[in-house]
Amino acid sequence: MEAKAQVRYLRTSPMKARRVVDLIRGKKTSEALDVLRFAPQAASEPVYKLVKSAIANARVKAEAAGERFDERELVISQAYVDEGPTMKRIQPRAQGRAFQIRKRTSHITVVVAPAKKKETR
Repeated sequence: MEAKAQVRYLRTSPMKARRVVDLIRGKKTSEALDVLRFAPQAASEPVYKLVKSAIANARVKAEAAGERFDERELVISQAYVDEGPTMKRIQPRAQGRAFQIRKRTSHITVVVAPAKKKETR
């Protein structure tokens, strides 16, 4: 049973967030949390919280369905970053000019699912 968690309007650029999300895609959740805990990027903290939230969502879904739940079996099956709205600000410059500052936002989605077992023949 797969579960999803997402954070919207995160104040970090999608390019920087994708660097962090690419580190954890396809890994077991326990391994992904360890990687995120020690990653130096600023976006690793919200992604860490997002993975924890996805695990909690999977636990709630499993209990509601009456299924067995084991956190160690979960794998990050999908993780992606979409671009959110851009806030546009003005930076005054010399001689009456103005430069535009783009404050970018991200929508990050993480989907966890149980690991698929290999078929034996």
